Amino acid sequence: MKLSQFKFNLPQDLIAKYPPEEREDARLMVLHRDTQTIEHKKFRDIIDFCSPGDLFVINNTRVFPARLYGEKEKTGAKIEVMLLRELDPESRLWDVLVDPARKIRIGNKLYFGPNDELVAEVIDNTTSRGRTLRFLFDGPHDEFKKVIMGLGETPLPKVHQRPVEPDDAINYQTVYATQEGSVAAPTAGMHFSKILMKRMELNDVNFAELTLHTGMGNFRDIEVEDLTKHKTDSEEFEISPETCDMINSTKEAGHKVYAVGTTTLKVMETVVSITGKLKPMKGWTNKFIFPPYDFNTANALITNFHLPKSPMMMEVAAFAGYEFLMKAYKEAVAEKYHFFSYGDAMLIL
Repeated sequence: MKLSQFKFNLPQDLIAKYPPEEREDARLMVLHRDTQTIEHKKFRDIIDFCSPGDLFVINNTRVFPARLYGEKEKTGAKIEVMLLRELDPESRLWDVLVDPARKIRIGNKLYFGPNDELVAEVIDNTTSRGRTLRFLFDGPHDEFKKVIMGLGETPLPKVHQRPVEPDDAINYQTVYATQEGSVAAPTAGMHFSKILMKRMELNDVNFAELTLHTGMGNFRDIEVEDLTKHKTDSEEFEISPETCDMINSTKEAGHKVYAVGTTTLKVMETVVSITGKLKPMKGWTNKFIFPPYDFNTANALITNFHLPKSPMMMEVAAFAGYEFLMKAYKEAVAEKYHFFSYGDAMLIL
């Protein structure tokens, strides 16, 4: 398929700036693939669409305060740094994105904090905006992490067009986030409250966890019209033997497996074998899913409404069917559903 086929008109005011007051109060559009029909519900109603024995697979990654603001040595130019991943704890090496990139060269020093509490040196160029920084810090690693996380802010995407606020540290996170490492939230899971999950468990609905640390590649523009030529960034993941066993046994018993979010679905499709069984694995995936694609894992998908021409929208189109998804997005715009991170949800059955 072509990139231009995923373009649609999305009014700016439909991009949610804030989440609903209660997580499960988000609206829920339900897509029935067998009948090609659409229902309009609240997210809390998701309990009505699952049965005892069904399994929800969730991504337990935790967003860390990855956005730093600093100054360049001598000139005092304002610099924004997005921490991507720590390369070497011993030498304090990090992969980052910088903005404006043209001002940041190898050998430059960057200062962070009101009293220059933290200093970093640029030691490599990795991409047009990518750099490797060595943070100059004397002290144990735990103390270094405390300083760097204290200076960082929640990496709320700028498409929300507002400053980051203290509540975002909680809101831009799932209630089950435990494994720190993401610079973007797995937003489909943000609609689950602890109360809703407990109600589902009391109905004998099960949950299984995996981890995929979401990277900035999800928000980079795709620059090729032919999607077969697009290369996406690799993301670190882990799926345990216990989770694989739960998924495999649920499928064998004839119950539904729900993938909560495109990140979860990506991991499942990365580790599925030719026999249809999932196998435990830890590593990196650069899997890019777009139509047509035959899924071998989940029966149902929970996801948000995504931006035009985004990789997440393409993966959802592969699951729902391109024509059906475009019909649903047209209806979502007409019905004023909210899009993106703090927006409403979709359940595809």
